[in-house]
Amino acid sequence: MRYYLINILIVLIYNKIMGKNKGARIIITLECLCRNSTNTTKRSSGISRYTTSKNRRNTPDRLQLKKFCSQCNKHTIFKEIK
Repeated sequence: MRYYLINILIVLIYNKIMGKNKGARIIITLECLCRNSTNTTKRSSGISRYTTSKNRRNTPDRLQLKKFCSQCNKHTIFKEIK
């Protein structure tokens, strides 16, 4: 019993010191492709961005999603930026 409690205590101290692995999920920023266009029908100047998370193991490539851009006032492709 005493040996079991000592092992539990050692594991708790080790986890407290070393910390835990946060996994493969990272936070990314998506930016609209209209950022370089000089369209005069824009509602306002600026860049539309979204933040989301992705799993680095499942999607190692850059992410592309179709979302609503408030600058273009339509659904466009958003690409992952650094």
